[in-house]
Amino acid sequence: MTSPRVALASLGCKVNQNELEAIKHLFLGEGYQVVPFPQEADVYVIHTCTVTHVSDSKSRKLIRRAVRANPEAVVAVTGCYAQVAPGEVLAIPGVHIVIGTRERHRLPELVRRAREGKAPLNLVQEHEAGEAFEELPVVELSRARAFLKIQEGCREICTYCIVPYARGPLRSRRPEQALAEVKRLVEAGYQEIVLAGVHTGAYGQDLPEKVTLAGLLELMIKVHGLKRLRLSSIDPLDFTPELKAILAEEVICPHFHIPLQSGDNSILEAMGRRYTASYFLELVADLRSRRPRAAFTSDVMVGFPGEKEHHFENTVATVKAAALAGIHVFPYSPRRGTPAATMPEQVPPEIKKQREASLLQLGRKLADSYARQFLGETLEVLVERPLNSAAGVFTGHTSNYLAVAFAADTDLSGQLLPVKLLELKKSFIWGKIEKDV
Repeated sequence: MTSPRVALASLGCKVNQNELEAIKHLFLGEGYQVVPFPQEADVYVIHTCTVTHVSDSKSRKLIRRAVRANPEAVVAVTGCYAQVAPGEVLAIPGVHIVIGTRERHRLPELVRRAREGKAPLNLVQEHEAGEAFEELPVVELSRARAFLKIQEGCREICTYCIVPYARGPLRSRRPEQALAEVKRLVEAGYQEIVLAGVHTGAYGQDLPEKVTLAGLLELMIKVHGLKRLRLSSIDPLDFTPELKAILAEEVICPHFHIPLQSGDNSILEAMGRRYTASYFLELVADLRSRRPRAAFTSDVMVGFPGEKEHHFENTVATVKAAALAGIHVFPYSPRRGTPAATMPEQVPPEIKKQREASLLQLGRKLADSYARQFLGETLEVLVERPLNSAAGVFTGHTSNYLAVAFAADTDLSGQLLPVKLLELKKSFIWGKIEKDV
């Protein structure tokens, strides 16, 4: 009997992408064959994003593409757009299941029912206080790196953001469960574990014992054999003295992604961000004193309502002063139901585009400047995958997240190797393996 085929697609953040990988493992456990999207399949799973109106549009296009690929297939839609706009999703002909951001572990069962002709349509549930953290399979990103989601939901209500409505309240993975997963992954040979969540820095605040992210890290760094522990994005206000202190530990990767959003205090206040540009700069300086050559990256939004040229110039000045190693730039997008969507002085699209292009150019210069500091040095690189199998070229990352490419005679994926960094070219630092180190 031929195994049923499932094709999966995701939009948006790394949390979304890795949740889709977890969902894929659920289907593999039920005997499904995974095929590339949008190849013809019996089942399509679309993990949607709603962070901007463009994300909504791309989500709808992916759904329609799946329906066209096989009109007889079961189409299941999950993720943030499905959570906040299930009616819009169900209005697309060919959609069978809409499940949002709760109980995604039920997807194989729901798909089975749909294939039997019992298709429950709108299964989106509103998030509520006290709901449990949803345990999904731990995602193994490669032979080298695994992704461990430790937290879900967000407590911040920024005036521009739909995420708290899509993801719900804070929910944290129990510390003993998170620690057990780290031990299992280390024993399985993974060299690096990435800890992530929607509001990672708020980890544990919903748990009865009020464990903190710093407390969890203190447990994890003691795991025998753990080589690298990497943190995803941490909000500026979540850096407690205890967290700052433990980030000095060598096993924690010296790469810290701290969202700035704006470098102008009046815009930050209008955004509902509860810090100032000077606070952000002082935080980066403090952390840099503990990890002197760490990489600091950030998210920056342009074109928030009321943003004038001098506000934008303040953002540029803040980004430069922080000497960031890279920035993700996002033009503001009005999200229905958020306060910012009805604010006056909405910025014209053409000005948003100009400011986005300007910041992206600055980000590239800053990234190059940071990377050049390390040319001529030998750093440990976690080999992740072939960049060009035919040419014997592989790629990986240093602990401070420099992307490195190098030649090798055999597939070294999953290994930590000393690589001398020689030349910055395009998206990589090119180097060579130091065999005698």
